[in-house]
Amino acid sequence: MTRVYLDHNATTPLRSDARAAMNAAMDVIGNPSSVHAEGRTAKMLIERARAQVANLVGCLPTQVVFTGSATEAAALAVAQKGRHGGRFAALPTEHDCLGDWSETELPAIFDKNGTLDGSAVGQFVDYILRDSGAGYSTNGGQVALVAISAANSETGIMLPNGHVASNNHINSSLAGTLPYAVVCDITQMAGKVPVTYRGDTRPAYMLLSAHKLGGPKGVGALINFTADDPQAMMRGGGQEMGRRSGTENVIGIAGFGAAAQAAQQDISAGKWDRVDKLRNILENALEAASNTTIFIGRGAARLPNTSCFATPGWKGETQVMQMDLSGFAISAGSACSSGKVKSSRVLEGMGLGDMAANAVRVSLGLETTEEEIMRFVDVWAQKLKKHQARAV
Repeated sequence: MTRVYLDHNATTPLRSDARAAMNAAMDVIGNPSSVHAEGRTAKMLIERARAQVANLVGCLPTQVVFTGSATEAAALAVAQKGRHGGRFAALPTEHDCLGDWSETELPAIFDKNGTLDGSAVGQFVDYILRDSGAGYSTNGGQVALVAISAANSETGIMLPNGHVASNNHINSSLAGTLPYAVVCDITQMAGKVPVTYRGDTRPAYMLLSAHKLGGPKGVGALINFTADDPQAMMRGGGQEMGRRSGTENVIGIAGFGAAAQAAQQDISAGKWDRVDKLRNILENALEAASNTTIFIGRGAARLPNTSCFATPGWKGETQVMQMDLSGFAISAGSACSSGKVKSSRVLEGMGLGDMAANAVRVSLGLETTEEEIMRFVDVWAQKLKKHQARAV
C-alpha cells in the first residue's frame, strides 16, 4: 500500500533545493561569529538565506531575525509588549504559540462560514480600547500588542484579499489608526500565496517557519518591522545583531533560505492554482458522498491547499486513525496539539460548538495528484458508510 500524505499544513517534505543547500553547508566548518575566512564563509551562507527569506515576505534583510522555530519567534514578539506600552492579546482562533500568551479574552472575528463578522469586529475594537473601566486611555494597562494571523492553520481561512494583518486592516472603516501593534503569524501563508500589505501599513512583527514551506524543521524567523531591534530573551554572544543569542544553525538556515527562494518561484509560476482546483475537486467529491458534511469557510478566502470539514457524529480523532490505517495522513487540528483528545479551540471560537470535535483537516501539497485525492474520497466514503451502519 502506497501511503498518501495529506497533512502539509503540519509539515512539508524537504525540498530538493533545501537539501542541496544543507548538504553544501555541512562542509562549512567555520563559526559565523569568527572573523577568519572560515567564519566569514559561514556568515555568508546566513546572510544569503536572510536575503532569500526577506525577498519571500517583502522586507529588508536586516529585518529578519532567525530563531529556532516560529514558536520561539512568537515568544520573542510577545516579549516586546512592554515597548508598545501594554498587555498582549490574541484572537481565540490563533495558534497556541500566540494564544497561550494572551492576557485578555477577545472575540473571534470570523464566523463558522469564514466570514468577517462585522458585529464581532466592533466588539473586538471595544475590547482593545477598553482599559478596565478607566476609559479609552493609552496607559500601560491597555492592550497594546495583538495577534491576528494572516491564514489559519486549521481552516485555511485568510484575511480578505490575502493581506497580512495590520491595525488598519481590521479597522479600515474607522478614521486613523488604533493604538495597538500587530503580531501576524504568516507561517501557513508564506510560500503559498504572495505576502502583501494593505496600503502602506505593516504589522509590527511577522512569524514564519522553514518546515512549513519545504525547509528543515527547527528553524524559524521573526520579521521585525518596528524602528527598534527586539530585545533578546536570552543573553549570550549577541548573535543575530544582538537580537537572539546562540550560535546560528548554519545548516538549517541555509536550507530555510533555499526553500524560501524556491517557494517564491513556485508562487510566481502559479503552481498553487492547480492545488486550489484539486482542493475544490476534493470537496465536491466529499459532498457527493455525504450530504451532512459541512465545510468550514468554504465560501471565504482560503489557502489554496486547505480543507477543513466535519461530519455529524463522527469524531475527528476516529477519522484520523481510520484513514491512517488505510494509508492516508490527515489531521484533526494543529499538529502541535497532537495527542490531545479535545475539540479544536479554533473551531469552537468560530461557533462550531459540538461539531468542532468532528472536524478533520486535509492539506494538500504541490506533489498531490488527483488520483490520490479520489483514492482518499473513496476510502473515506467507505469508512463513513460503516460508521453510519454501526450508529443505526
